[in-house]
Amino acid sequence: MTDRTIAVRGRAQFRGGTLSIVRGKGRGASIEVGREPVCVGRDPSCNLVVPDSTVSSIHAELRATPEGVLVRDLGSKNGTLMGAARIREALLVARCRLGVGDTLLELVPTEPERVAVPRDSRCGALLGTGARMRLLFDHLKKGARTDLTVLLLGETGTGKELAAAALHELSPRRDRPFVVVDCASIPATLAEATLFGHEKGAFTGADSRRISPFVEADGGTIFLDELGELPLDVQPKLLRALAERRVRAVGGSSYREVDVRVVAATRRDLLRAVNEGGFRSDLYFRVAQLRVELPPLRDRREDVPALVRHMLEQLGDPDAYERIPTEMMERLVNHDWPGNVRELKNAVTVAHALSDADGVLDVAAHVKEAADPGTVGAVSLTQLPYHEAKRQALTHFERDYFAALKRVSPDNVTEMARRAGLERAHVRKYLLRHGLSDPRRPSK
Repeated sequence: MTDRTIAVRGRAQFRGGTLSIVRGKGRGASIEVGREPVCVGRDPSCNLVVPDSTVSSIHAELRATPEGVLVRDLGSKNGTLMGAARIREALLVARCRLGVGDTLLELVPTEPERVAVPRDSRCGALLGTGARMRLLFDHLKKGARTDLTVLLLGETGTGKELAAAALHELSPRRDRPFVVVDCASIPATLAEATLFGHEKGAFTGADSRRISPFVEADGGTIFLDELGELPLDVQPKLLRALAERRVRAVGGSSYREVDVRVVAATRRDLLRAVNEGGFRSDLYFRVAQLRVELPPLRDRREDVPALVRHMLEQLGDPDAYERIPTEMMERLVNHDWPGNVRELKNAVTVAHALSDADGVLDVAAHVKEAADPGTVGAVSLTQLPYHEAKRQALTHFERDYFAALKRVSPDNVTEMARRAGLERAHVRKYLLRHGLSDPRRPSK
């Protein structure tokens, strides 16, 4: 299994382009689309501001990938159009035009950007051997040296808290406190008091004084986990605290200055939440000065063997890795891991605890598969946000569909493309994405 990022002699290749407004208000404005996501919309903080009332606040997002420019509509009111087709997500590989509201955009591909892939496969407690994760680690390490506010994005179990801890441990603030605040566990009525502290008697039940976690983290780092769950009425107060670098306890009469580095994380799609009115755009841009997206395990399958080996080393039994047969490891690599690295760690821990000291270590036997259409892996669809459940269900469908195509047309991409009604390049992309093809082996 190899990394899908195009890498040659320690370099990765990304295909971006120039995005311009060619019709409508703001005509002539343009921006380069590179590895970092760029936002298009009416909000003044967007990378490409479109002064069109029919365009949503944050309408769409584009970024360069190894295969082309990935464009994603962010739940906009009037949609993102390519000709007569309204798209939610698409991979742009040639010059094309996109309609957003009454405005027309044009993307012109540029020469591929070649980026050196660092050798380091670790960042704090995070581990990744593929080019995608090594580039991410380099991004984290560079960001750790700054005081920029960081937004960590990713599904449950992808390692957002480990990434936050790494940002702190690699920063000049490493010897100061690292304070974690779980926004998802805060009752809405107590959100302000929990974030900024409160004086004794400030409200019913305030039997004692509580110090703000911002004060506790003074000089260090505060990690706001699941920021997307923060009530809307508290968001402007958090924005003010971040901008002014001071907090005032509920019931207090004075402000206290704080020197903290803020790292936030969420599994929600905050840009969609902005368009839906559930999250403030100004707060989003404030916390996303540096944005880091941790990929799901199904998108970095090449890391599974190294992760399993590392987990067994943590359990004090590194030799156990040799007791996993090749075919069982292949099952682990090809599993979709809806619970991501956390689910893998649980399967490894259980398998190791129940196995004989010299017997086969069958980790795959402790991976729960989907039992009915209402589940994805071991997770009930109703336990996931809509967009995440939809994405995971689609991933399972894609794998089943292309696995079936491969069974009837073994290694014949041309025939698979004919049956699927897709281009050969798209079929190859899906086969690689779901671990159904070896990119080193030529196909017909």
